Amino acid sequence: MSENKEQKGDYTADNIKVLSGLDAVKKRPGMYIGSTGPRGLHHLIQEVVDNSIDEAMAGYCTIIKVIIHKDNSVSVIDDGRGIPTGMHSQFKISALEVVMTKLHAGGKFSKDTYKVSGGLHGVGVSVVNALSKRLDVTVHRNGKIHTMSFERGIPVKPMETGGTIDKRGTTVTFWADPEIFQETIVYDYNTVQTRLRELAFLNKGVRIQLIDERQTDEKGTEFKKSEFYYEGGIVSFVEYLNKAKTPIHTPVYFEKEKDNINVEISLQYTDVYSESVFSFVNNINTHEGGTHVSGFKTALTRSLNKYAEKNKLLKDKNGARFSSEDVLEGLTAIISVKVPEPQFEGQTKTRLGNSEVKGIVDSVVSSGLGTFLEENPNLGKQIIAKCLMASRARDAARKARELTRRKSVLESSTLPGKLSDCSEKDPAK
Repeated sequence: MSENKEQKGDYTADNIKVLSGLDAVKKRPGMYIGSTGPRGLHHLIQEVVDNSIDEAMAGYCTIIKVIIHKDNSVSVIDDGRGIPTGMHSQFKISALEVVMTKLHAGGKFSKDTYKVSGGLHGVGVSVVNALSKRLDVTVHRNGKIHTMSFERGIPVKPMETGGTIDKRGTTVTFWADPEIFQETIVYDYNTVQTRLRELAFLNKGVRIQLIDERQTDEKGTEFKKSEFYYEGGIVSFVEYLNKAKTPIHTPVYFEKEKDNINVEISLQYTDVYSESVFSFVNNINTHEGGTHVSGFKTALTRSLNKYAEKNKLLKDKNGARFSSEDVLEGLTAIISVKVPEPQFEGQTKTRLGNSEVKGIVDSVVSSGLGTFLEENPNLGKQIIAKCLMASRARDAARKARELTRRKSVLESSTLPGKLSDCSEKDPAK
């Protein structure tokens, strides 16, 4: 019997399937957007907005507008250069259609187009197209208006060019596919708002607007809206995060570029006991950290220990050094790095893997924080005092745990008579 004529249920050559085009995205969407639940749904907006932010980082975009329409479709509008619309020499179709329908296609692979970008794999907007019931894109470029529509990633018709306009930019409107996002296709305003606020903090000078046409004000005359614009950048970010806390000092900020990697860090200690350290790579929130966070924590711990030892502030610790947990207590910090060739783990980019970034961040933090502490001795002593309190509390908690464990061991073990705890059975005595 030949291999292709084996009984039903057997594993044969005919079982080997090759997914082409956007079919792979539709078949396994979680690989590209994390999940098909609310998190993945909101990731669609993030992928489109990231393209506009990349234009802003390149210096070509100043305003980004996100509109959630009544039918839960979303429009993302920017004033960047606009997606190229000329004929693509390899595919013999418009470059706009290539970007929207081909995986691993885009301008992010050329460093002449984007020095740094959040979009690296060339799959972002094409993934959104594949997972949308419908997507419309309008490009204002070279004084002309170019439009194209898609249904579940397939072009309805070729790109059309008509009319003239004196502005530039790209507008993408998409309707999430309910067959894929079966749990919900309703966007949460606060979730979208949080991400857009982050992007405005990370890109000072860029204005980002959010409009929700599903909600109106009390008078019912205007749609719910928010606008984000921060000249202070990540310093404003730290101040925003600490607005309900009592800061020990004003935010510390330092920035440096080394080997084409730009590092921006702002930090501030407060009177709380928890840490709030947020890290970003090319504006992407790396929830799981990575080498940039490791470099930051290593340098922070070493710098504070060095300063404390130099100024003899560790007397009551008998020379013991601070641990990483000690120096992180009460700290709010933003770590933002711009890397030309970041190595992320997966398309959702939650962890950075570039080994060289750790050393660069370590160097920047050591230099910047060391200078700050030397120039501000009073603030330096306040920070060390905060770390000392954390260290004492941790030592006390450790000793209490050890005492409890020792007592439990003694109670549960059988000891010789003269070593066992005394006991009395007569309640009258």
